[in-house]
Amino acid sequence: MPMIVMAQPIPPEKYEKWRDAISSFGGSRSEEYTAARTRQGVSRQGVFVHHTPEGPVEIMVMESDDPGRTLGLIATSQEPFDVEFREFLMDVFGLDLSRSPSAPLPEQLLDWTAPSRVPGP
Repeated sequence: MPMIVMAQPIPPEKYEKWRDAISSFGGSRSEEYTAARTRQGVSRQGVFVHHTPEGPVEIMVMESDDPGRTLGLIATSQEPFDVEFREFLMDVFGLDLSRSPSAPLPEQLLDWTAPSRVPGP
């Protein structure tokens, strides 16, 4: 399954807001989040925080048949949750999904999967 990984620095003054939102997507807002990601063709998503000397960084991993199309759907959906999600991205990261990206999507250089394990004798 194709995947995309993106990293965004989290402004320190927005960290608690970011953390609360991510927690809600897996908790109190999980039904809305699941419905949105299902509509957008996402089969798996993980969000990590990496604490660096420069501050926290969000690392997002998303599996989808077509990550570029999925990001386009997130950027254009008029569903209330998706509109609010875009506002969240703009507020925390200054990321405006309605504009064409200033750089290409991340380039995947390696996609390794463990070979099937056959039980030994």
